[in-house]
Order: sequence, then structure tokens, then C-alpha cells
Amino acid sequence: MSKSRRHFIQKASLASAPLIVNSSVLGREGATSPNSRVQMACIGVGGQGTGNMSNFLQDDRVKVLAVCDVDQNHRDRALGIAKLDKGDGYNDYRKLMGRKDIDAVMIATPDHWHSLITIAAARSGKDIYCEKPLAASIGEGRLVADIVKNEKRVLQCGTWRRSGIHSRMACEWVRNGYIGDLKKVTIGVPGSFHIRGGYSGMEGPQEIPKGFDYKMWSGTTPDVPYTAARCHFNFRWIADYAPGYVTDWGAHFIDVAHWGMNADDTGPIEISAKNVKRREKGIYDAVESFHIRYLYAGGVEMNLVSTNDTSLWGTKFIGTEGSIFVENQKLITDPPELLRKKLTGNDERLYVSKHHHRNFIDCVLSRKRTASSVESAHRAASVCHLGSIATETGELLKFDSKKERFLGNPEANDLLMRKFHGKWKLS
Repeated sequence: MSKSRRHFIQKASLASAPLIVNSSVLGREGATSPNSRVQMACIGVGGQGTGNMSNFLQDDRVKVLAVCDVDQNHRDRALGIAKLDKGDGYNDYRKLMGRKDIDAVMIATPDHWHSLITIAAARSGKDIYCEKPLAASIGEGRLVADIVKNEKRVLQCGTWRRSGIHSRMACEWVRNGYIGDLKKVTIGVPGSFHIRGGYSGMEGPQEIPKGFDYKMWSGTTPDVPYTAARCHFNFRWIADYAPGYVTDWGAHFIDVAHWGMNADDTGPIEISAKNVKRREKGIYDAVESFHIRYLYAGGVEMNLVSTNDTSLWGTKFIGTEGSIFVENQKLITDPPELLRKKLTGNDERLYVSKHHHRNFIDCVLSRKRTASSVESAHRAASVCHLGSIATETGELLKFDSKKERFLGNPEANDLLMRKFHGKWKLS
């Protein structure tokens, strides 16, 4: 594996009404003031969660008061990093929600937990930094977005490319017509699962490790025997938890596409999938190879394609007079001289954020919109889930992006909301 590919994978695995603000942010009743610290709890402190927490710890406006994880090893490691006592570690996120001294939560659990924890946090008056995708289904995402707005909470989704200068430059050039009329967007994501730990997916049941609450980890998903190959990072490749790279990287790149398309509050009207392949055996049953086509009302076609050509991993805007490919620090334009193009005073400018985690804290204090706000995050994630549904049905799907319902297809509509198992309910 090349150095650039390793770096890419590591980065990928690690966007004026009166508002309700917690007393600890306002400085009432002896709590800290806006000039002091936002008090935070971190929920899900595995790899990505630890990275997020470390970013927040580097901001002197933040104080981490508690961590929560169903794996004691993760929890104890995070307690040490945050210099907290053992009593500041929690196994169950619900025990944090009643704490009045916590202003905000960071959520970096597996995808199937995002909606429940985000809603609980919003309803308990806490602001939210939530990893992508915002939710594990379209119906969950809409409910999350509506509740966050109704509760007047600040939410930042972990789609951090909106805080990157190259993504912003590319989207500004597209928005202002520097590649002519936008016609297509092509998005490349990995074409085979990057499985950690040397697992094959054929592993049998194992004894649950001491200190790991597997039942709580499983949460809303079906009861199945424990195997280490199933949990932590590799949940991504199991359909009960996530649809593989469709959301794992697709949520990032579709978010950039929507930014350039000016489509943060809408979605496609047609979705179809071809070249769909899944593994025939084992637990890693999410879609692994695919070509998903989306058509938007304005005529722009977007294609989400799995590929093992690492040079194609990213977002490419194609217009009548040129193209722009962008991914993190890579920015390629046709014509090349577009790279030297400076916007004029009449050009549209997009949201400027130079640090995704600091932007969240800025907005907690100012009560302004974040770089990756809840509606844009929901729309990016919903396009991923629409694509996943298309790979399941094998049909050309017609979609009403305002009502967020399929047209004339009750079977597809049944897939808009994930079915919860056990005692858990979304309300």
C-alpha cells in the first residue's frame, strides 16, 4: 500500500432566532462563562472518538468532564488522555444526559447509535458534534434534523471537508460558473473493504471479552453471537450496522458534491444501481462493489462508483467548460490555469471554517450555524442511504426529495426507516 493511500485511509477512518443556551455556557449559577470553557462529554472513544476528543482537548475553551464507551479498554484509555477519574467514565450514555454541567457531547459510536444519542442530547439541552453519517437511515435522519432544529441546538457533523480550503475553493469555482454549467459529479470510493485486524469475516462465535458490553454495543440491531471480527472498526462492512463505503466515505464526498451543487436542502429525483456485488459468505455482507447513479431536478447527474484506483477517490465536478477534482489536499483543474483564478467581488463566497472542531466550539458560544449543519448532514447521509436502497431493490427509483418518499414503490418506502430491535424505540 502506498504512503498516500495509507494516509488517506487513516484520515478517513479518524458541514438569528432566540436560542436556549446551557447555564454553564452563559455563566449563571456559578458555571463557567463564554470566555472560559464549554463543558463536554465524549461518547464513543475508540479510534475516531479519541481523535475527536484530542482535538477538543487542544482547545482551551473546552473542558472534557466525562467519557462514555461500552468497551472498558476504550473508556479507561480515554480517561487517561483526558486526565479524568474513573468515576467520570460511563458505560451507558443515558446516565450523562441528566447532567446539567455538560453543555455539549461528542458522538463517535457506530452508525446505528447516532440517531438515538443525538436525539437524547438535543432533548436534554446539549449541543452535539456527531460523526458521519448523521443517522443510519433516512427516516432517522429526518427526525434527528427536525428535533435538533426544534430544540434550537447547535450541531456539527464530522464531515470535516467543509473546513478544508481546497473543498471550499472547488465549490466556489463551481458555484460561480468557472467550469461552465455543471452537468455531472463523479465520486470515487474504495472498491474493496479495508478490514482491520486480519479478519476474514468467516470467524465463528467467541466468548465476549471481559469489560465489553456487547449487548449495549448491539443496541438496536438484531441479536447475533459475538465475534471480534464484527465489532469496533469493522462494523462498517455489516449491513445491519452500515452499508460499507456507500456511507463510510460516500457521506464525506457527497457532502462536498452537495456543497458545490448548492443542494444542501434537497436530494435526487431518480436513483439506480448497477455492478452491485456482495460477498457470498461470511458476516461482511454490506455492498462492496457498485455504481450508483443519481439524477437531480436541475439535470445534474451524480455517480457514486467503487474503484480500487486510488487516484479516483474523491469528488469530481464536470461542467460544460472544464472540470475540478478535489479530495483533501488534492485539487486538479481542467483547464490547469483555473488553479490561479481568484474570485471577484461579485462572486458568491461560501462558509469559511479553518478547523472543524474549533468551528463547533465557536458556534456553541455564538449560537450560529456550523460548517456542517444538521440539514446538510442529513441530506448528504440520505443520498448515501438512497443509493444503498437502490443496490437492494435493483430498480430505478423515483424520489420526492421534499416529502422524502419514493413514488409508487411501497417496498422501497419500507426501507426508509431502519427497523429497531429489542426495547429500543426512536421517538
